Amino acid sequence: MDKDKLLDEIFASDPLGLLNVKPASAPARTADERLLASFQEINDFYEQHNREPQAASNVQEHKLYSRLKNLRNDDEKISMLEAEDKHNLLKVAKKEIKSLNDVLNDDSLGILNSDAESIFTLKHVQVADKRENADFVARRKACKNFAEYADDFKTVQKDLQDGKRKIIKFGENQIQEGAYFIMGGILLYVAKLYEMTINKNGKRDGRTLLIFENGTESRMKYRTLGKGLFENGRAVTFTDEEVYKDFYENMNVITEEDEEAGFIYVLKSRSQEPGIRSIENLYKIGYSKIEVEERIKNAEQEPTYLMAPVSIVTVFQCYNLNPQKLEQLLHNFFGSSCLNIDVFDSKGIRHTPREWFIAPLKIIEQVIDMIKTGQITEFRYNPNTQMIELL
Repeated sequence: MDKDKLLDEIFASDPLGLLNVKPASAPARTADERLLASFQEINDFYEQHNREPQAASNVQEHKLYSRLKNLRNDDEKISMLEAEDKHNLLKVAKKEIKSLNDVLNDDSLGILNSDAESIFTLKHVQVADKRENADFVARRKACKNFAEYADDFKTVQKDLQDGKRKIIKFGENQIQEGAYFIMGGILLYVAKLYEMTINKNGKRDGRTLLIFENGTESRMKYRTLGKGLFENGRAVTFTDEEVYKDFYENMNVITEEDEEAGFIYVLKSRSQEPGIRSIENLYKIGYSKIEVEERIKNAEQEPTYLMAPVSIVTVFQCYNLNPQKLEQLLHNFFGSSCLNIDVFDSKGIRHTPREWFIAPLKIIEQVIDMIKTGQITEFRYNPNTQMIELL
C-alpha cells in the first residue's frame, strides 16, 4: 500500500482535529521581562507628557508615580534598567542625612537661608491674592532675649532623642502657647498668642510670637502659621509629665462661669471596606472645638474618618482643661492598639490616621473616668487581653 496515500487517508479522517499541530504558546514572561515592561510604561508616559508621573487623582498616573518612586529606592533594579533609562528618570542623587548640618547643606530651595525670609514664603505654589502672599511673609529678626529660651530648646531636643516627645502630623487645634513645632526643618516655640478673634469663616485668627531655635523671632499671623505648618511642618508632642501636670492643675468643679473648651468624642466607622468592617471594637477617639455633628458631616471626604461615614457613640464635654492634652492622654494610653492603615484621599494622596484604636467601648469610658481621678498613671492597656492592667 502506498504509504503517502495511507497517511493522507488518516489525516483526512480526523474529525476531531486530534492530529492538528498547534504552535507552542509563548512562554510566560520572566521577572526581568516584567520589570522592563513596567518601566517602559513610565518611559511611554514621559514621552507622551514630557514629564515624569506625579502623585495625582488620576489612578493610572498615580500608579506610575508610585512605581517610579519604588524603583528609585532599589539599587539592584536601577542597575538592571540602566540601559532602558533613556530619560534619566532613575538617576536621582541620593543624599544621606545624618546630622543637622546635612539638613542645612541639603537646602536646595534656600528655605533656611538666614538672609532671606523664604521659610515663610510659598514657592512653586499659585497664590490667588497678592495680599495673601504678603501675609505669609513675616519678617524674622534676632531674638534679643533668646537666652531665656535656649535651654528649653535643648531640653526639647533631648526629649525627642529619649522618646519623651514625638513628632506627629500637624493639626490646627494644636497651636497653643507653650507648644513646639518643626517648620522647614527648624524647631519653633509658640511663646504667645494675642489679638485673637474669630473670622467670618468661624476660624480663630490673631497674632503669634514665635521663637526659633536659630535665635530669631517672628510675629506671624495665627492662620499664616497654620498654613505654613500644613505645607511644611510637624507638631511636637508635650511630655507625659507636662500633660498630666497641666491637666490636673486646671481640672475644677464646673460652675456657671466656667468656659466650655470643646468635645472629646468616640466614633464608630460605617465603612464598607472589608478590612475595616471586620475589625471588632474599632473606635476613633478625637477632639472637636465645634459640635461633633457638625464636625463629622463630611466624614466620607476626610482621611481622618477613613473616607467613610461615622456614627457618634459618645461625647464628653470639656470644661476648664486643655482638650488636646486629654486627647493625648487617651492616645498615649491606647497607643499600643492604634490602627495601622493607609487611606488615600480624593487626590490619591496617602494618609495614615492615628486616632483609631481597637478597644472595647466600656474600657474607653473607664479610662476617661480614670483620667479624671488621676488613676491613669498607675495603669496600662493590654491590647492582647483588651484589659486594663496595673503597671
